[in-house]
Amino acid sequence: MMRMERTFFIIASLFGALSVAFGAFGAHALRGRIEESLLANYQTGVSYMFYHALALLAVAWALSRWPASSLSVWAGWLFVVGIVIFSGSLFVMAFTGLRWLGAITPIGGVAFIAGWLLLALAAWRG
Repeated sequence: MMRMERTFFIIASLFGALSVAFGAFGAHALRGRIEESLLANYQTGVSYMFYHALALLAVAWALSRWPASSLSVWAGWLFVVGIVIFSGSLFVMAFTGLRWLGAITPIGGVAFIAGWLLLALAAWRG
């Protein structure tokens, strides 16, 4: 069975690659094709995906440092959920123009905040 730090490192790497690809796509293919406000939402989704890809690398490191802490594992999964819900809702909103999806975005933000707090708690207890 794959160790969790390796799992989160792989997920982080994939989200990092996707964020660069999505950022380039937004800058080159979407500019001028969708409203500026929707493009700004899209770019916010890209940025938060990248920040939390880095956070997942921190989770992988924390798991190698404090392997007995399940808090780091929970933090990692909250970051993954946050990326999917926060960034995903902004991407779908940009492509569809369905602004009501903005009501879902904060759920991902709460997952990000909870992930950061659990990561801090894991270090505190470490």
